[in-house]
Amino acid sequence: MIFILNVLWFVLGGFLAGLGWILAGIIMAITIIGIPWARSCFVIARYTFWPFGYDLVARDQLTGREDLGTGTLGTIGNVIWFVLAGWWLAVMHLSAAVALAISIIGIPFAWAHVKLALASLFPIGKTVVANDRLWPQAITQNRLT
Repeated sequence: MIFILNVLWFVLGGFLAGLGWILAGIIMAITIIGIPWARSCFVIARYTFWPFGYDLVARDQLTGREDLGTGTLGTIGNVIWFVLAGWWLAVMHLSAAVALAISIIGIPFAWAHVKLALASLFPIGKTVVANDRLWPQAITQNRLT
């Protein structure tokens, strides 16, 4: 089922949304100071092409420790990102979500665009994780707390 959803997603607009992320990554990579943002763009572009069966999570929540992208510098980077590119990627995803939510069949795809819109606001410090890898870890952590 996940494969079918991903193929439908890719054909019905996921390809164009992924190209938007790649374009943002290329623009950021052209400048020397934009390389950290370019990395985040390419990570989320991969997720944008095939979102079903994967989730976008903060690296510090996944690993249990902060790194350069999840600390103070990551927060500053996310604020700069929001001003430069995050808002227009969020508008792109929200517009697609509204268009897809009109039909009942498009609701799963609209929800994926909403998740991508939230990711586009603050992408630094995030990573893509397969759901089968994420859920057993979450269950284990909930039993320990």
